[in-house]
Amino acid sequence: MTSAALEILGLGLGILGWVGVILACGLPMWQVSAFIDVNIVVAQTIWEGLWMTCVVQSTGQMQCKVYDSILALRPELQAGRGLTVIVGLLGLVALMVTVVGAQCTNCIRPGKIKSRIVVAGGAMYILCGVLVLVPLCWFANIVISDFYDPTVPSSQKREMGAALYIGWAATALLLFGGCLICCCSCSQRDETSFPVKYSAPRRPTSNGEYDKKNYV
Repeated sequence: MTSAALEILGLGLGILGWVGVILACGLPMWQVSAFIDVNIVVAQTIWEGLWMTCVVQSTGQMQCKVYDSILALRPELQAGRGLTVIVGLLGLVALMVTVVGAQCTNCIRPGKIKSRIVVAGGAMYILCGVLVLVPLCWFANIVISDFYDPTVPSSQKREMGAALYIGWAATALLLFGGCLICCCSCSQRDETSFPVKYSAPRRPTSNGEYDKKNYV
């Protein structure tokens, strides 16, 4: 019963992480303007994401423009798009696989096959966390490198946006949820394994009949 509860908890964490990845993928705040000038009054703020760039005026108005060409994008944008889309689809597959093999469902008869299916679902969640971690760290590295590069003008320096932090939190949920699902499945396999039973050999008595104590 405890392993089933932990398995449901791992599944919930995996779903939250999957939703967080989708949210981070759609948000345009992967890179934001860096306010490092002396004048703190800035007329506009620039947001750059995987799919669009937005300009937020000081009056609160926001204008967004989707990138025109896919092939003209920078390598980190192309990789970020591809990996986040893959993670979104793989997370959906992991959800269905984990639900099919979960202890709280009766889609498959309990046994080794069901445990292996749950392990496969947990491994998919772990893979999702690893894949989404690549563009997040790539973007963070570029932002930090450009920020401390003296050759980059101050107007072009960026800071890490909220989407990166949401993505890192989603990565932690995916990894922790996937590990929890796999561990619970391994413990379930140990609990459901049947012990080997030994029976005493039947020895005939002097009159040719078997002793009744052999059947106790």
